[in-house]
Amino acid sequence: MQKWYSIIPKSPWLSIYAWIIFCLLPFFFIFKSWAALEISVGISLLLLFFISYFFSFKSKSGLVYMWLSFEMAINVVMTLLFGYVYFSIFTAFFIGNIRNPVGFFIMYGLHIAFTIGAVVAGFFIDLNLFLPQVHFIIITIIGVILLPFNLYNRSKRENLEGQLEDAKDRISELILLEERERIARDLHDTLGQKLSMIGLKSDLAKRLIHKNPENAEKELNDIRQTASTALKEVRELVADMRATKLSDELLRVRQILLAAEIDMKLEGNPIVTSIPSNVENVLSMCLKEAVTNVVKHSEATECIIHFKQTGDSISIIVHDNGVGMKEQKSVSSGLKGMRERLEFVNGSLQTENDRGTKLTINMPVVITHQVEEGLS
Repeated sequence: MQKWYSIIPKSPWLSIYAWIIFCLLPFFFIFKSWAALEISVGISLLLLFFISYFFSFKSKSGLVYMWLSFEMAINVVMTLLFGYVYFSIFTAFFIGNIRNPVGFFIMYGLHIAFTIGAVVAGFFIDLNLFLPQVHFIIITIIGVILLPFNLYNRSKRENLEGQLEDAKDRISELILLEERERIARDLHDTLGQKLSMIGLKSDLAKRLIHKNPENAEKELNDIRQTASTALKEVRELVADMRATKLSDELLRVRQILLAAEIDMKLEGNPIVTSIPSNVENVLSMCLKEAVTNVVKHSEATECIIHFKQTGDSISIIVHDNGVGMKEQKSVSSGLKGMRERLEFVNGSLQTENDRGTKLTINMPVVITHQVEEGLS
C-alpha cells in the first residue's frame, strides 16, 4: 500500500500539488456562506476527514473499514451541505489500495452508491449549488468508478510480480542445491573408487617394499597411473562445470522471456561450430546478460535474437522494442561486464537505439581458432 500522503504513485511533486488543491478547494465551498455555524461545521468536517484519512492508512484489520466508513459519511455530509463532492477522490484512492478482494468490492460498491446518491439528492435539495459544477461532478464520479479498479489491479500485479521474484529466487536456490548434489555425486563417483584403490595399493606396496621390491615398484607405478587418471577426470569435471552450452542457455533465456510475458523470436542458426568451450561460455554469459537487461529495464513486449556465423565471425544480435538505452537505468554495469568478457577473447559489443535497444555481440572466428589451438 502507498504511503498515506502519496496520491499519485511515483510522482511526489504531483502528489504535493494535488494535496494543495484538495486542501484549499473546500474553503471555497465553505466560505460561500457567511454563517459562523456553517463555517465551523465545514472546517470541523474538513479536519475530521483528513484525520480519518490518515488513520485509515495507519490502521490494520477491521479498523481500516471503520475509518473508511467515517470518510464516506463525511463526504456525504459535505456534498449535501456545501456541494463539495471531491473528497470522494481521496476515498476512492484508498479503496483502490485494499488488497482483500471481499473488502475491496464491498467498500467499492458502498462508496459508489453513497457518492451518486448524495449527488442526486443534492440536485433535488439545491439545484443552483450543483448545476454550475456539473461537469466537474461527472468527472469526479467517473474517477470514483474507475480509479479504485485501476489501483486494485496495479496492486494485484505488483503482488504477483513480487511472488514471481520470490519464486525465481526459490528456483535459483533449488537449482544451486541440485547442482551441489550433482557435483558431490560426480566427485564421489570419480574419486571415491580411485582413492580407495590408491589407499589399498599404498598399504600393499608398504608391505612388499622389503619382501618383494619388484612387486612394490609395480604397485607404486599403478598408484601413479591411478592418480593421473583421477586428476584427468577431475579436470574434465571442472571444465564441464565451468562451461555453459549456448543451446542450454538459449532454453533458459526462452523461459525467462516467457515468464516476463515478452515474445521471443529466434532468427538464424543457434548451433555454432568450431569454437572452444570457454569461448562458447563467454557467448552464453553475454546472451544471458543481454536478455536480463531486456527483462529488467526495457519494458519491451518483443525480443528478437538473431544468430549469424560466417567464415570470419560469429554474431548474436539481441533487439527489443522497449524504451531504448536513453530511458533505461542501471544497465551500464551489465554492459561493462559483457565488454570485459568479450575483450578477453577479442570480441566486441555494439549498442544502438533502433526502435528499442539493439545489442550486437561479435566474435572473430580467426581469434577463436587461435584460442582453441593455444588450449590444445
